[in-house]
Amino acid sequence: MNLRDLEYLTALAEHLHFGRAAEASHVSQPTLSTQIKKLERELGIELFERHNKGITLTAAGARILERAQRVVLETEAIVQIARQMQDPEAATLRIGMFPTLGPYLLPHMMPKVRGAFPHLELLLVEEKTEEIVARLANGQLDAGLLALPIDREDLDCHLLFSEDFVLAAPANGELAARSELATTAVLAQESVLLLEDGHCLRDQALAVCALEGANERTGFRATSLETLRQMVASGVGVTLLPRMAVERPVPPNPDLALIPFQDPAPHRTIAMFWRKTSAYRHFLPELATVIQSAPGDLVTTVRES
Repeated sequence: MNLRDLEYLTALAEHLHFGRAAEASHVSQPTLSTQIKKLERELGIELFERHNKGITLTAAGARILERAQRVVLETEAIVQIARQMQDPEAATLRIGMFPTLGPYLLPHMMPKVRGAFPHLELLLVEEKTEEIVARLANGQLDAGLLALPIDREDLDCHLLFSEDFVLAAPANGELAARSELATTAVLAQESVLLLEDGHCLRDQALAVCALEGANERTGFRATSLETLRQMVASGVGVTLLPRMAVERPVPPNPDLALIPFQDPAPHRTIAMFWRKTSAYRHFLPELATVIQSAPGDLVTTVRES
């Protein structure tokens, strides 16, 4: 038994006609008929009943057909994977992003990626940083867009961009009335709202707060940037928001004042990571370069040193 025999079997089961099955298989009818008889002899059973009105699958043939179809499909998948590895621009890549980046980068990123690699399929997974790193390590993801630092010797990285934070404050508050850039020192005088544990943005904001002696508002931790946005708009406190999360196409909130920081503004640096042994390791830097340019002037491009 070989793969070609199983392909003949599935073709004959589909067409239930030796002539049409042979044509679909690009062989002569005698060749297909001979190979089906050879397969039946090898298995010791009849796969098809032959009668005046044509042919039908036997009960045993139907059960064997189910397995044969799986083998043929899996074989085709293997060939497709091999073709994709030869042409990674036509591959399917699984890319992870954390929740405070993905929804805001994707509107800028996807048109650029489609334009540069029209046959590339991206399957995007949104998870917290720790989960993305774990899935990268075990092969469930091909790449991850993460905020530095990520300390993993088994991963390569391509620096993408640095994104400033802005101060989000209630629109009817004192901070919004000032006609000046914010300083991080103002955080020490405010009630700072942060995300729940596990979000890298929380760690980044905490680092800024620690430098200025600012305190997190107790009893509240948001599950998303949208929750933070609404809580600040309602006057509960202030927070740090990444610039892409407050610029178009994100709709403005009239109850929210967005105040840029003086230089040097607090920021986060985003990079793309992948396994050093990845089969796509030669292509992923090309993809990273396209992603790097996507947000335009909303970010500062970071070059490899």
